[in-house]
Amino acid sequence: MTNLSTPDRARLLRDLHAAPEILRVVNVWDVISAKAVLSLPETRALATAGHSIAASFGHDDGTIPLETTLDMVGRIVAAAGDVPVSADLDDGYADPADTVRRAIGVGVVGANMEDRLRPLDESVTRVAAAVAAADAEGVPFALNARTDALVRGGGRPLDESIADAIARGRAFLDAGADVVFVPGVLDAETTERLVEGIGRVSVIGLPGALTAAEYEKLGVARISYGPLTQRVALTALQDVAKSLYADGAIPESTRALN
Repeated sequence: MTNLSTPDRARLLRDLHAAPEILRVVNVWDVISAKAVLSLPETRALATAGHSIAASFGHDDGTIPLETTLDMVGRIVAAAGDVPVSADLDDGYADPADTVRRAIGVGVVGANMEDRLRPLDESVTRVAAAVAAADAEGVPFALNARTDALVRGGGRPLDESIADAIARGRAFLDAGADVVFVPGVLDAETTERLVEGIGRVSVIGLPGALTAAEYEKLGVARISYGPLTQRVALTALQDVAKSLYADGAIPESTRALN
Protein backbone atom coordinates (compact mmCIF):
# COMPACT_ATOMS: atom_id res chain seq x y z
CA MET A 1 0.00 0.00 0.00
CA THR A 2 1.29 3.43 -0.97
CA ASN A 3 0.56 6.49 1.15
CA LEU A 4 3.17 8.79 -0.35
CA SER A 5 2.66 10.44 -3.73
CA THR A 6 5.18 10.04 -6.53
CA PRO A 7 6.64 13.54 -5.89
CA ASP A 8 6.87 12.73 -2.16
CA ARG A 9 8.80 9.53 -2.86
CA ALA A 10 11.08 11.44 -5.23
CA ARG A 11 11.82 14.02 -2.53
CA LEU A 12 12.53 11.20 -0.10
CA LEU A 13 15.07 9.67 -2.49
CA ARG A 14 16.75 13.03 -3.05
CA ASP A 15 16.93 13.54 0.73
CA LEU A 16 18.60 10.14 1.08
CA HIS A 17 21.19 11.17 -1.53
CA ALA A 18 21.86 14.41 0.36
CA ALA A 19 22.16 12.83 3.83
CA PRO A 20 25.59 12.67 5.50
CA GLU A 21 25.47 8.87 5.62
CA ILE A 22 25.91 6.89 2.42
CA LEU A 23 22.74 5.49 0.86
CA ARG A 24 23.13 1.75 0.41
CA VAL A 25 20.79 0.33 -2.23
CA VAL A 26 20.67 -3.40 -2.94
CA ASN A 27 19.78 -3.95 -6.58
CA VAL A 28 16.77 -6.10 -7.47
CA TRP A 29 15.45 -7.48 -10.75
CA ASP A 30 11.91 -8.80 -10.16
CA VAL A 31 9.12 -8.72 -7.62
CA ILE A 32 10.33 -11.58 -5.42
CA SER A 33 13.88 -10.23 -5.21
CA ALA A 34 12.39 -6.85 -4.33
CA LYS A 35 10.20 -8.36 -1.61
CA ALA A 36 13.18 -10.21 -0.15
CA VAL A 37 15.11 -6.94 0.21
CA LEU A 38 12.04 -4.93 1.29
CA SER A 39 11.51 -7.33 4.20
CA LEU A 40 14.74 -6.05 5.77
CA PRO A 41 14.32 -3.05 8.10
CA GLU A 42 17.52 -1.48 6.77
CA THR A 43 15.98 -0.96 3.32
CA ARG A 44 15.32 2.73 2.66
CA ALA A 45 15.23 2.66 -1.14
CA LEU A 46 15.43 0.17 -3.99
CA ALA A 47 17.38 0.27 -7.23
CA THR A 48 16.75 -2.01 -10.17
CA ALA A 49 19.63 -3.60 -12.07
CA GLY A 50 19.20 -3.22 -15.81
CA HIS A 51 21.72 -5.97 -16.55
CA SER A 52 19.86 -8.36 -14.24
CA ILE A 53 16.40 -7.57 -15.65
CA ALA A 54 17.77 -7.98 -19.17
CA ALA A 55 19.32 -11.34 -18.25
CA SER A 56 16.02 -12.51 -16.75
CA PHE A 57 14.37 -11.99 -20.14
CA GLY A 58 17.22 -13.45 -22.18
CA HIS A 59 18.64 -10.13 -23.38
CA ASP A 60 22.20 -8.89 -23.31
CA ASP A 61 22.84 -5.86 -21.14
CA GLY A 62 21.71 -2.68 -22.86
CA THR A 63 19.53 -4.44 -25.45
CA ILE A 64 16.29 -5.02 -23.53
CA PRO A 65 13.26 -3.16 -24.98
CA LEU A 66 12.12 -0.22 -22.86
CA GLU A 67 8.59 -1.64 -22.68
CA THR A 68 9.87 -4.83 -21.07
CA THR A 69 11.98 -2.91 -18.57
CA LEU A 70 9.13 -0.59 -17.58
CA ASP A 71 6.70 -3.47 -17.15
CA MET A 72 9.01 -5.17 -14.66
CA VAL A 73 10.00 -1.95 -12.93
CA GLY A 74 6.34 -1.00 -12.55
CA ARG A 75 5.69 -4.31 -10.81
CA ILE A 76 8.62 -3.67 -8.47
CA VAL A 77 7.30 -0.18 -7.70
CA ALA A 78 3.89 -1.62 -6.86
CA ALA A 79 5.51 -4.08 -4.45
CA ALA A 80 7.64 -1.36 -2.85
CA GLY A 81 4.81 0.81 -1.52
CA ASP A 82 6.27 3.97 0.01
CA VAL A 83 9.88 2.88 -0.54
CA PRO A 84 11.30 4.95 -3.42
CA VAL A 85 12.50 3.04 -6.47
CA SER A 86 15.31 4.16 -8.75
CA ALA A 87 15.39 2.39 -12.11
CA ASP A 88 18.26 1.57 -14.42
CA LEU A 89 17.20 3.13 -17.73
CA ASP A 90 20.38 2.23 -19.64
CA ASP A 91 21.34 5.26 -21.76
CA GLY A 92 17.84 6.74 -21.81
CA TYR A 93 17.04 5.04 -25.12
CA ALA A 94 16.30 7.11 -28.24
CA ASP A 95 14.40 9.84 -26.38
CA PRO A 96 15.52 10.34 -22.76
CA ALA A 97 12.71 12.81 -22.06
CA ASP A 98 10.02 10.36 -23.16
CA THR A 99 11.78 7.53 -21.32
CA VAL A 100 11.70 9.48 -18.05
CA ARG A 101 8.07 10.48 -18.56
CA ARG A 102 7.12 6.86 -19.07
CA ALA A 103 9.19 5.75 -16.07
CA ILE A 104 7.45 8.31 -13.86
CA GLY A 105 4.18 6.95 -15.22
CA VAL A 106 4.87 3.59 -13.55
CA GLY A 107 5.96 5.25 -10.31
CA VAL A 108 9.73 5.47 -10.73
CA VAL A 109 11.22 8.43 -8.84
CA GLY A 110 14.88 8.22 -9.83
CA ALA A 111 17.06 6.58 -12.44
CA ASN A 112 20.51 5.70 -13.65
CA MET A 113 21.20 7.00 -17.15
CA GLU A 114 24.62 6.36 -18.69
CA ASP A 115 26.52 8.54 -21.14
CA ARG A 116 28.39 5.69 -22.90
CA LEU A 117 31.06 8.33 -23.51
CA ARG A 118 29.03 10.19 -26.09
CA PRO A 119 30.44 13.65 -26.83
CA LEU A 120 30.07 15.85 -23.76
CA ASP A 121 27.65 18.35 -25.28
CA GLU A 122 25.37 15.56 -26.49
CA SER A 123 25.51 13.83 -23.09
CA VAL A 124 24.63 17.06 -21.27
CA THR A 125 21.73 17.69 -23.64
CA ARG A 126 20.32 14.24 -22.89
CA VAL A 127 20.63 14.78 -19.12
CA ALA A 128 18.96 18.18 -19.38
CA ALA A 129 16.12 16.69 -21.45
CA ALA A 130 15.50 13.98 -18.85
CA VAL A 131 15.46 16.53 -16.01
CA ALA A 132 13.15 18.87 -17.92
CA ALA A 133 10.71 16.04 -18.59
CA ALA A 134 10.56 15.18 -14.89
CA ASP A 135 10.08 18.85 -13.98
CA ALA A 136 7.19 19.04 -16.44
CA GLU A 137 5.59 16.09 -14.62
CA GLY A 138 6.01 17.88 -11.27
CA VAL A 139 8.39 15.22 -9.94
CA PRO A 140 11.77 16.14 -8.34
CA PHE A 141 13.32 13.17 -10.08
CA ALA A 142 16.59 11.88 -8.56
CA LEU A 143 18.69 11.38 -11.69
CA ASN A 144 21.85 9.37 -11.00
CA ALA A 145 23.69 10.46 -14.14
CA ARG A 146 26.34 7.92 -15.00
CA THR A 147 29.58 8.66 -16.76
CA ASP A 148 31.56 5.82 -18.27
CA ALA A 149 34.76 7.88 -18.30
CA LEU A 150 36.62 5.25 -16.26
CA VAL A 151 35.09 1.99 -17.48
CA ARG A 152 35.14 2.96 -21.18
CA GLY A 153 38.36 4.96 -21.06
CA GLY A 154 40.30 2.34 -22.97
CA GLY A 155 44.03 2.61 -22.73
CA ARG A 156 44.22 6.30 -21.83
CA PRO A 157 46.01 7.32 -18.61
CA LEU A 158 43.96 7.15 -15.42
CA ASP A 159 44.51 10.85 -14.74
CA GLU A 160 42.92 11.68 -18.09
CA SER A 161 39.91 9.47 -17.33
CA ILE A 162 39.46 11.02 -13.89
CA ALA A 163 39.62 14.53 -15.36
CA ASP A 164 37.03 13.52 -17.96
CA ALA A 165 34.77 12.05 -15.26
CA ILE A 166 35.01 15.26 -13.24
CA ALA A 167 34.25 17.47 -16.24
CA ARG A 168 31.27 15.33 -17.21
CA GLY A 169 30.04 15.03 -13.63
CA ARG A 170 30.09 18.78 -13.05
CA ALA A 171 28.27 19.35 -16.32
CA PHE A 172 25.63 16.76 -15.45
CA LEU A 173 24.99 18.35 -12.05
CA ASP A 174 24.74 21.77 -13.70
CA ALA A 175 22.15 20.27 -16.08
CA GLY A 176 20.03 19.14 -13.12
CA ALA A 177 21.24 15.66 -12.22
CA ASP A 178 20.97 14.84 -8.51
CA VAL A 179 24.11 12.71 -8.23
CA VAL A 180 26.85 11.44 -10.56
CA PHE A 181 27.53 7.72 -10.88
CA VAL A 182 31.14 6.79 -11.69
CA PRO A 183 31.36 2.99 -11.99
CA GLY A 184 34.62 1.14 -11.61
CA VAL A 185 36.83 -0.33 -8.90
CA LEU A 186 37.68 2.94 -7.18
CA ASP A 187 40.50 3.11 -4.68
CA ALA A 188 40.61 5.74 -1.93
CA GLU A 189 42.77 8.23 -3.86
CA THR A 190 40.61 8.10 -6.99
CA THR A 191 37.45 8.39 -4.92
CA GLU A 192 38.78 11.43 -3.05
CA ARG A 193 39.60 13.15 -6.33
CA LEU A 194 36.17 12.41 -7.76
CA VAL A 195 34.30 13.61 -4.67
CA GLU A 196 36.41 16.76 -4.47
CA GLY A 197 35.99 17.45 -8.17
CA ILE A 198 32.33 16.58 -8.64
CA GLY A 199 30.63 16.77 -5.26
CA ARG A 200 27.81 14.26 -4.96
CA VAL A 201 29.19 10.93 -6.24
CA SER A 202 27.62 7.48 -6.55
CA VAL A 203 29.70 4.29 -6.79
CA ILE A 204 29.24 0.57 -7.33
CA GLY A 205 30.35 -2.11 -4.90
CA LEU A 206 32.52 -4.53 -6.83
CA PRO A 207 34.96 -7.27 -5.81
CA GLY A 208 38.17 -5.49 -4.91
CA ALA A 209 36.48 -2.14 -4.27
CA LEU A 210 36.22 -0.35 -0.93
CA THR A 211 33.45 -1.11 1.55
CA ALA A 212 30.40 1.09 1.90
CA ALA A 213 31.71 2.41 5.22
CA GLU A 214 35.04 3.33 3.62
CA TYR A 215 33.31 5.12 0.77
CA GLU A 216 31.11 6.94 3.28
CA LYS A 217 34.19 8.33 5.06
CA LEU A 218 35.36 9.68 1.70
CA GLY A 219 32.09 11.55 1.17
CA VAL A 220 30.36 9.26 -1.33
CA ALA A 221 26.59 9.77 -1.46
CA ARG A 222 25.37 6.38 -2.68
CA ILE A 223 26.53 2.84 -3.31
CA SER A 224 24.72 0.20 -5.34
CA TYR A 225 25.71 -3.24 -6.57
CA GLY A 226 24.42 -3.59 -10.12
CA PRO A 227 24.24 -7.17 -11.41
CA LEU A 228 26.36 -8.52 -8.55
CA THR A 229 23.34 -9.28 -6.35
CA GLN A 230 21.79 -11.45 -9.04
CA ARG A 231 25.12 -13.18 -9.59
CA VAL A 232 25.31 -13.99 -5.87
CA ALA A 233 21.77 -15.43 -6.01
CA LEU A 234 22.53 -17.48 -9.11
CA THR A 235 25.77 -18.73 -7.58
CA ALA A 236 23.77 -19.97 -4.57
CA LEU A 237 21.25 -21.63 -6.92
CA GLN A 238 23.98 -23.37 -8.88
CA ASP A 239 25.73 -24.49 -5.70
CA VAL A 240 22.58 -26.00 -4.22
CA ALA A 241 21.79 -27.66 -7.55
CA LYS A 242 25.22 -29.33 -7.51
CA SER A 243 24.55 -30.50 -3.94
CA LEU A 244 21.14 -31.90 -4.90
CA TYR A 245 22.61 -33.73 -7.88
CA ALA A 246 25.08 -35.24 -5.43
CA ASP A 247 22.16 -36.50 -3.29
CA GLY A 248 22.31 -33.55 -0.94
CA ALA A 249 19.33 -31.93 0.77
CA ILE A 250 17.83 -28.45 0.90
CA PRO A 251 19.58 -26.62 3.78
CA GLU A 252 17.47 -26.31 6.91
CA SER A 253 18.42 -22.63 7.09
CA THR A 254 16.39 -21.94 3.94
CA ARG A 255 13.80 -19.19 4.53
CA ALA A 256 10.39 -18.72 2.93
CA LEU A 257 10.46 -15.25 1.38
CA ASN A 258 7.32 -15.30 -0.73
